[in-house]
Amino acid sequence: MKRLPFLSLAILLFSFVGSMAQEVESTEQEKLTYYEQRAREDAQFEQSQELAEEEEEEFWESQKDYERQLKKRDKKAYKAYMKGKRDAYAEHRSHCDDHCHHSDHYHTHASFYYYHNEPYRYRSYSRGTTIRTGVGISAPSVRIGL
Repeated sequence: MKRLPFLSLAILLFSFVGSMAQEVESTEQEKLTYYEQRAREDAQFEQSQELAEEEEEEFWESQKDYERQLKKRDKKAYKAYMKGKRDAYAEHRSHCDDHCHHSDHYHTHASFYYYHNEPYRYRSYSRGTTIRTGVGISAPSVRIGL
């Protein structure tokens, strides 16, 4: 008889834990969806803006700062954001032709999103292995002794 309340309490506890896990999972999915949507909105804004040279440089610098901070704060959210950006830029690229007049800054940053989030092209980095060899040739020496 004592087992019945314990068993019902255990079932109630497991069902509560299971529902909490589902809530956490759905909240996580909502967060990722939010960042993907935010990325699409940002991409649409970036594709439609027309700024002066200095303003555009400042804008892209602040955009890179936002992405860096997001990456530090939450890597999953950063990946979702970058996926959203990549998808939005790829979609825009499919119908962007001569009627789109984008700046050099736009194309520089767009290529970052197009090509699977590779590092910005103006960053200096080395991916190859450097091998240093030393080859020396010496002339034969002749000594004459008396």
